[in-house]
Amino acid sequence: MNRAIAVLRPEPGNRATAAAVEARGGQVIRMPLFEVLPLAWQAPNPRAFDALILTSANALRHGGAELAALRRLPVYAVGKATADAALQHGFDLAFVGEADALSLLTRAEAAGVRQALHLAGRERTIAAGGIVAEVITVYTSVRRTPDHIARLAGSIALVQSARSGAWLGELADAQRLDRSGIALVAVSARAAAAAGTGWERIVVPGERTSEALIDAAIALAD
Repeated sequence: MNRAIAVLRPEPGNRATAAAVEARGGQVIRMPLFEVLPLAWQAPNPRAFDALILTSANALRHGGAELAALRRLPVYAVGKATADAALQHGFDLAFVGEADALSLLTRAEAAGVRQALHLAGRERTIAAGGIVAEVITVYTSVRRTPDHIARLAGSIALVQSARSGAWLGELADAQRLDRSGIALVAVSARAAAAAGTGWERIVVPGERTSEALIDAAIALAD
């Protein structure tokens, strides 16, 4: 492959995605733009809820001991990584969606959920209301300024969130990188829009999975 693929997501997902790219013969630039940190929280009475909404595996990785009190709640999860983390922490899965959080809520409501608890990061797309009775913040992600960001020149960058896209754009401009020499593969139209304009090209795969992002990036790198 002629071009490197830049993996921008936080650890431990960064390491996993980089390994998947390398397994396909790709060159990788590992450059996490955020660091995920746990926040103190207290689990509510699980009897007040009929489901647990999870949109990121980070809620489980950083939820700590308080998670144990909520294991009786069936989990509605976005994505395989979140679902796998839920199983590893002893939860039962009710449904795994591959679209966005709002689509997951629609599915949960159709299944009869009326009082859901959502464990989330400080930056999130779901607020309390409708079937979501309460949202608790259990982690936060803080921006990083990587060393040697000039290495992104000529690369294909994987943009796996809107925050990542926006911060990438700011960093590129601050370092006077030529956007027209960097291609983006974005997880969603929202993530692509957050990155702004002027890039060589932006590809949004039809599926919101790591596999689809990697497939698209490798196709561009060949």
